[in-house]
Amino acid sequence: MGPLVPDVISPELDLVVAFLLGIAFGFVLEQAGFSSSRRLTGLFYGTDFTVLRVFFTAGVTAMSGVLLLSRLGLLDMDVVYINPTFLQSAILGGVIMGFGFVIGGFCPGTGICGAAVGRIDGIVFVLGGLFGIFLFGEAYPHVLNIYTAGSYGDLLVSQSLGLTQGQFALSLIVVAVTAFGITTRIEKRVNPDSDSFRFPLRAHRWAGAGVLILGVILAGIGDRKSILLAKAADPAWQRAHPIERMTPDELAFHIIDGDPRLVPVDMRDAAAFANMSLPGSINIQPPAMLGKMWRDELGQDHKRKVFFAQDEQAAVSAATLAQLLGYRNIAVLEGGLDGFASSILQAAAPAGVLSADVAAAVRFRARAAAEIAVLIKQRGGVKPIRQIKKVQGGCGG
Repeated sequence: MGPLVPDVISPELDLVVAFLLGIAFGFVLEQAGFSSSRRLTGLFYGTDFTVLRVFFTAGVTAMSGVLLLSRLGLLDMDVVYINPTFLQSAILGGVIMGFGFVIGGFCPGTGICGAAVGRIDGIVFVLGGLFGIFLFGEAYPHVLNIYTAGSYGDLLVSQSLGLTQGQFALSLIVVAVTAFGITTRIEKRVNPDSDSFRFPLRAHRWAGAGVLILGVILAGIGDRKSILLAKAADPAWQRAHPIERMTPDELAFHIIDGDPRLVPVDMRDAAAFANMSLPGSINIQPPAMLGKMWRDELGQDHKRKVFFAQDEQAAVSAATLAQLLGYRNIAVLEGGLDGFASSILQAAAPAGVLSADVAAAVRFRARAAAEIAVLIKQRGGVKPIRQIKKVQGGCGG
């Protein structure tokens, strides 16, 4: 399902699972008291910090799960949609939503929760929100420049701070634990009826220590993509885990024979691939292999995946990465595309008297060069890289 690797839930069940998760989300909001505007706005008056505690807990839980699953290769972050950052409109929207939260007593998600349990203020808030959506849609052409001002693209907070994702996770956990402690003290001082008086102190201290240890672990596990790419490019690792080679003659034979079990994998950049590539080849950039986009092609063990680039060494690193990822039946084109061109596509007939074996090889290469040239011409323009379908979702409140 979605960005999970492998697809543990079929696409046909995605909407069913999303529906069940939505019910669970609404149930948790109601149980946390988020259908009550008094509890929600208590955050601004220092009488009830349930909102802060729930959102920090949800954020730390989701962040930890994402980082751990990504590190284990069970989550493909390349297919997760990241809302693009428009700084000016984000600030303006934050101000508008803040005033709306204080005045209306809800955010969009909690407003729906309140309306669902029959609270009149929640119903009025949702109706007002729908009316606001209609007005924004009508005014969109006139506010487009404001809405798209200050574009920073798919910016992550960790990137803007110059931190790794693990370091940012630790920082956020430290902020969350500190905020829990400070707001609990404030709440006890301001609100004599606060739920904070019923918190088991020792259990909360152990929980705080545990989540801080988790943060240290997240900061130290490193980025899976960087680790695997570095290992695949390490000459010592390559020598210890050699990849089988395929000669240009063997590859040419499979191509002109139309072997359906052959998958030529071109590791060059998209422009070079679009200009010319071998018949039947697919274009993959090494980092893309770490996600789920090419699992169907590379995961078929009965097919022979032959990696090639302009030279042999670049393909060796890519094939080693595929091997690290658990793919099987892999080979590297000996001599790379340059070697294939000189041996097959542009092979010159040797002078002098030739032995029977050499003469047969010369005839085969001449035939292969002619047939492959026709296939390359027929291939024409190609689409170099498959588009990644981003998975969208999440709470907008």
